[in-house]
Amino acid sequence: MTSGTTPGLTRFNTLEETAAAAELHEVCASSAWGSKLLAQRPYATVESLFAASDAAMAELTTADLEEAMAGHPPIGRPKPGDPTSSREQRGMAGASDELKRELLELNLAYQDKFGHVFLICATGATGEQMLAALKTRIENTAEQERAIVRTELGKINRIRLTRLTEQQDQQDQ
Repeated sequence: MTSGTTPGLTRFNTLEETAAAAELHEVCASSAWGSKLLAQRPYATVESLFAASDAAMAELTTADLEEAMAGHPPIGRPKPGDPTSSREQRGMAGASDELKRELLELNLAYQDKFGHVFLICATGATGEQMLAALKTRIENTAEQERAIVRTELGKINRIRLTRLTEQQDQQDQ
């Protein structure tokens, strides 16, 4: 992972506030998380941005976590036209119809039990790994799941922030 200053970090630091807020919203749908990161700009290094993200994630309330989770589609059903969710759920591309059916059924049972989508950092995970995690986590208590969801969101945010800080200026592309 990148830890110093990058052209993408410089670009992010110098964006107009509304544009920077929009980019942060693409990383995480929690407005509280985004506001905390905006307030601390400029960042000297990517690592300092990660530290701010982790600290903001740790402070999110249950309502803030719900807002963040609302920005994530169910595993196995990326948002149509959304390259980020498609990229992150790439491990489902070769999944069998049986695995997809089982994942859908367990996703619905999970949502009934916890009131939100099953959230996992899917980047690099196979459909089988995601299904195994879902089977294990559906047995958790709501408190256990909230802690796991916070951790998974933190991982997802770091991956997305890495991508954001590696972006060049639009004119350079």
